[in-house]
Amino acid sequence: MSTPGTSTRPVAVVTGASRGLGFLLARELADRGHDLVVNARSADGLAVAAADLQGRGTDVVTVPGDVAVEADAQRLVATAQERFGRLDVLVTNAGVIQVGPAAAMRTQDFADAMNAMFWGTVHPTLAALPLLRERGGRILAITSIGGKLPAPHLLPYVAAKHAAVGFAEGLRVEAARHGVSVTVAVPGLMRTGSPRNALFTGDQAAEHRWFTLGDSLPLLSMDAERAAGKLVRAALRGRPEVVLTPAAKLGMRLHGIAPATTMRLLAVANRLLPSDETPRPPRPGHTVARPAGWFDALTALTRSAARRFHQHDDVVPPS
Repeated sequence: MSTPGTSTRPVAVVTGASRGLGFLLARELADRGHDLVVNARSADGLAVAAADLQGRGTDVVTVPGDVAVEADAQRLVATAQERFGRLDVLVTNAGVIQVGPAAAMRTQDFADAMNAMFWGTVHPTLAALPLLRERGGRILAITSIGGKLPAPHLLPYVAAKHAAVGFAEGLRVEAARHGVSVTVAVPGLMRTGSPRNALFTGDQAAEHRWFTLGDSLPLLSMDAERAAGKLVRAALRGRPEVVLTPAAKLGMRLHGIAPATTMRLLAVANRLLPSDETPRPPRPGHTVARPAGWFDALTALTRSAARRFHQHDDVVPPS
């Protein structure tokens, strides 16, 4: 254990670290010799993830809180400074995902998405920049292919991720003069087990089916542990951007060359998705009834990921 304020090891702050990709990014940094300050809104879920991380021989400090709240984000960074006396890497990964047609979404769904994925990136980043400048630090901003393309039935998520991409890309340009690198991470679908805690509206059972199937198929989704390794390597090398999955790379290139064509194709895809636009209180995936047998067989990969990456330990409660 390091003496408070005197760590000789690099230190990373990771938000949204209680489950899924955030947990895996923290684990990857721990395996690369970093001490950790980890954050999530759920104190109980964060404690379980932290115990797992401590088993890898790293010093882990937990700071429960909502980084969409400026004071909580400042407290998170202050804890890193007080406990270790330094900050080398910031990973902004806090997020929420709502699935359903735009007409079924509430204004609050958009506010929640912006709070988690835009302000949840802005507040910790601005708080951390002075410390990061001292050591030529790294920022890994987890955005999404949804921040580059207009994915249907994910509009609050898409809008917030577009905002996060704009912030991270703009910050990359300005932070470079201070020796701080910003890596804009643009992952496609990853098997993190996220459908268990994603929020569904409209025809909730049908929305849950298509989203979970897409998250599970090897040709469309990527192993989350491999993704975490690629993202951390890119950040530590100071790469400007890293795009994961062949589908995400192809989609970005097509959208850059022919955006009108991309939007027409996505409009066709939208017609294949559930048509029920009835606004319903959002329900997390673990409370939505699913068909047995064939569905369990096809979604085995994402269900396995949910068990391994703490989706069962940090559970979104029903509304």
